[in-house]
Amino acid sequence: MKATRGFTLIELLIVIALLGALAVGLLAAIDPFEQLKKGRDTSTRNTLSEFYNANLRYYSTKSRFPWGDVTQGGVQMGDLATYVNILQDAGELKANFMALSQSATGAIYLSSTGGEDLHTCFKPESKGFQIDPNTIYTQTGAPDSGCKSLSSGGHTCYYCIQ
Repeated sequence: MKATRGFTLIELLIVIALLGALAVGLLAAIDPFEQLKKGRDTSTRNTLSEFYNANLRYYSTKSRFPWGDVTQGGVQMGDLATYVNILQDAGELKANFMALSQSATGAIYLSSTGGEDLHTCFKPESKGFQIDPNTIYTQTGAPDSGCKSLSSGGHTCYYCIQ
């Protein structure tokens, strides 16, 4: 009788099962959907920061915000096209800012009581941003003590730059 070299079917099935278990464990550790949410939140935060800084630069040269002394309370950035155009005309934002940041601008909220205060906020999707120290505000930028308990049934909290 000749001895045959190779693996048995059982050995191959065991190796395939082990590789499958490792792959499932790796996917659970990486959580690709959470990574996508974190990427969107990072993009939105960058857009938020760019818009906030453009308003501050405009204020420093004109001594007023594009909306003047009008109170803005939790207005979505998509509704602020007039002010974005003013910032673009002043050279504070890129000419195609709204088109470049289309996915993020619908999630950004702006509030101001008229004076020198400005709050730009967004509602984060990812767990990493939801537990961030800057995610303790309401949509209008007011601090909210209930945000710390988000994991234990708290309510919606916003990431704000003020």
